[in-house]
Amino acid sequence: MFEMCKKCLMPNTRPETPFEGGGCQACKNFDTRKHVNWEERLDEFKSICNRHKQNDGNWDCFLPVSGGKDSHAMVYWVKEVMGMNPLLITTGDPFTTTEAGSKNYFNLGNTFNCDQILGTVSPDLARRLIRAGFEEFLDPLRFIEQVLNTIPFKIGSKLGISLSFKGESPYIYGAVKEDKSALEQILYRTTQYDADYWIKRGAKKEELNTINPLSDEELSSLNPECYYMSYFVPWSSVSNRRIAQRYGFVDITHEWKREGCVEDFEQIDSMAYLTHLWLKYPKFGFQRASDIVSRRIREGNLSIEEGKNLIMKYDHKLDQLALKDFNDFLGYSTKEFWDVVEGFWNPKIFRKDGIAWEMKDSRFPV
Repeated sequence: MFEMCKKCLMPNTRPETPFEGGGCQACKNFDTRKHVNWEERLDEFKSICNRHKQNDGNWDCFLPVSGGKDSHAMVYWVKEVMGMNPLLITTGDPFTTTEAGSKNYFNLGNTFNCDQILGTVSPDLARRLIRAGFEEFLDPLRFIEQVLNTIPFKIGSKLGISLSFKGESPYIYGAVKEDKSALEQILYRTTQYDADYWIKRGAKKEELNTINPLSDEELSSLNPECYYMSYFVPWSSVSNRRIAQRYGFVDITHEWKREGCVEDFEQIDSMAYLTHLWLKYPKFGFQRASDIVSRRIREGNLSIEEGKNLIMKYDHKLDQLALKDFNDFLGYSTKEFWDVVEGFWNPKIFRKDGIAWEMKDSRFPV
């Protein structure tokens, strides 16, 4: 049964977010914040940084960043507050970069005076494996997301940098356990799909250097540490935006009015990425608008009624510019795109009314 969290409106179809008594695990987790001693955690953060500080001018840590508002906030905490000397490592998706995304990427290094490395994967390989993920699972960026985890970790580790930080923990989105260390998740993400998995889907062995994991010997020699920033500071996209704007981050307000979005500053780096986010809708009955609304309600920045109105207005919409960029890169016609999507509509949630799929039941029954 399709059920909404009574506190934040998150649907119970969201993967890895348990529901109990009409409420979601993410809301329960958020409620624990008021019991956290944030000063103690900040002291712990400082202790970790001090233990890894290099006094010889070398990089102290590496940060996987995109250039978005969370990246700006993370660099702020590590560089400005803790006085570290981080190396910033970025791996982008292969789609069209927005003007705001490009500006924000270069702003990170310029404003914070940090060295940056930008890694990319072969567009031809990306095209083939994105198509495979889209057609087989309606999950086009499965390969790219593995690359996003693997490249920064491999580069940082090969350079002998043992400390790194990530942004938010899965605990924020409904994981049952709160972890301080992100290392287990990183190692899982970098090895979740092995070379054979991708070779079966159109890759050649020699094309997969970007996802070849570090060996056990390399890991043992380096003894890496990786931590979630959200464990040490009360992570919030709204708060992070305030920090980021103070350091030159720009949103996408004057560049692109995006369909299906309830804000103008999240996931703004590339165009077609919005299509990937929307593809949750046929499978789970919600997409990015619901994700954002639920977070805003939890944090007290949106009322339940305001959230309902935004979800009803935007959650079903797929931005047409994002769709065009997606299809142009992958070589699909609009019809071919929808032919693939057709096989993934969830019959427990949707019914077909002629040519279109509609929800069986009202999202918010009176």
